[in-house]
This record gives sequence, C-alpha cells and structure tokens, in this order.
Amino acid sequence: MDGEDMIFAYNLSAPEGPVSLPDRSWLVVEMGPERGCVTHIGADGLSRRIVARTGRPNGLAFDQHGAIWVAESTNPPSLQRVDAQGQVEIFLTECRGEPFLFPNDLAIGPDQKLYMTDSGILYQDFLVNNEVRQDYRTAKMNGKVYVIDVRSKTIDLIDSELKFANGIAFGPQGNLYVSESATGMVYRYRQKNGRIVGGRESFGNVIDPDQREGFRGPDGMAFGANGYLYVAVYGQGNVTVLDHSGSVVERIATEGLNPTNVAFGAHSEKRIYVTEIERGVLLALDVATGGLPLPLALAY
Repeated sequence: MDGEDMIFAYNLSAPEGPVSLPDRSWLVVEMGPERGCVTHIGADGLSRRIVARTGRPNGLAFDQHGAIWVAESTNPPSLQRVDAQGQVEIFLTECRGEPFLFPNDLAIGPDQKLYMTDSGILYQDFLVNNEVRQDYRTAKMNGKVYVIDVRSKTIDLIDSELKFANGIAFGPQGNLYVSESATGMVYRYRQKNGRIVGGRESFGNVIDPDQREGFRGPDGMAFGANGYLYVAVYGQGNVTVLDHSGSVVERIATEGLNPTNVAFGAHSEKRIYVTEIERGVLLALDVATGGLPLPLALAY
C-alpha cells in the first residue's frame, strides 16, 4: 500500500488505542476535546458510531466478556469500564491512596490481569498550548506501571520513576514491555510462572539520531508473530521495528509525523493499523508478519 491507499479511516480527532475486533472492525479512542470518545469503526473503514464519551480517553483493551477498558487521562484520571450498552463505570482512580495522574495505555496479561501505564504527570502540565513542553527531558514526572486484578479490584505497583511511561505490550514468553517516551527507551520486565519477576531491563531505543530536533518518543506498540516489536514513534513519523535483541531493523514511514499506537489486524492479517493524529487517520500498512496472539481473558 502507498499514498492514500494507506488510509483505512479518515476524519478522526486525535485517534489512539486501536483494538482489532474478530469481525475485522475496530475500536479507537478520539482524544480531541470536541469528541473525547470511544469510537467503533466498521470493517469497511467507513461506518462508525460513538460507543461512549469519557473525556479524554487514551488507551483501550477489549476483553472476552465484551467489556471495553479505558485509560482515561483527565475526566478524572482513571481506569474506566464501558459495557456493551455504552454505560461508563469509573473503576479505579488511585493505587493505595495515591491518585492517578495520566493513565495512558492498557494490556491484558497472560495471567488474566490488566496492566496499565500512568505517564506520571498531569496532562495539562505536560502540554503547553497543545505542544509538548520544551523541558520534557528534565521535567518532574513519575511514570508508573500497574497490575490490576479486576475481579478483586486490587491494584499493585510494578515500577515507578519512568520518564513518561507510555505504550505497554506483552511479547514472547509472556514478558512485559513498556515504552518511556521522554528517553526513547523500551524496557522489558521478565515473567516467570505467571508473575513479573525482577526489575526493568533496557531492551532497545527507537530514536533516530539523524532526525529533526524536538519531541520524539515511543508511544503504543505491538508484537508480531515473528517476535519483532512494532513501536509507533510520536514526532518521528514512523513505526520503528525492534528485533529479538532490541536492535532497530526497520523504520516504516507513516502518513503524518505523529503516530500514536499500532495494532495488528485480525485473523493473522499481515498488516499493522496505526493511529496518527496529525492527519487524524487510522493507517493500514502491509508488513511481513501477522500479530502475536493477544490475551483476552480477564479473571472476573
């Protein structure tokens, strides 16, 4: 695909969090203030409907019970659950008395729990006049990674002190991967017997040193069935691909400089779908692999 054929869906307002559904339709969030909603896009890329309005939804996860889980960044900063009728429940707003600041992305783990990043700074403090603050490298932020048992409504902290924790994904061997936008890093947390063990390990960095100055950083990401990690790099205009060792093996150009997240199509489709906010589109890009199967089960 190239040119306009890359675009699967148009006229989206700051889209993020693409989730592929079994019938080849999609869920995305539209973060723009005039919408602030979870949107369902038909398999044709044309039909769409608003599922729920939450405020400024960011990350999404969809479980086998039909619930949509939303990392809501502002209204209030929270984990929310949306049922099949579009009813919104504010599920959690804090971890042991410490309020969320910027819930960002979600992933369902192989242990039937929900994992969430919090970027560690209020949305309105990170953006100035709709632009990332110029001192983002040194600004105070305490990004965190949480694990949530939705059955018991308990939440535990996996890691903290990240410089804008962002994308989150499970990869081969059930290991957890988290992106740190302010540094360009992707970190790995090893899993053993269904539990995250040990601290963060440096896995790879997606910043292209030959590109322009200004904010560029990893956002959402997804694993291919070949074990390669596909990372949307905001401000860099590409999806950067990391191999098993964390080395950069490919940079896939996107329409627009600001891709926010990436997901593989359903049914082993060898195509990634990328949300991009500069142009307000969901892109469809051919790649060499299908996606790594995602866990859907949550323990209720």
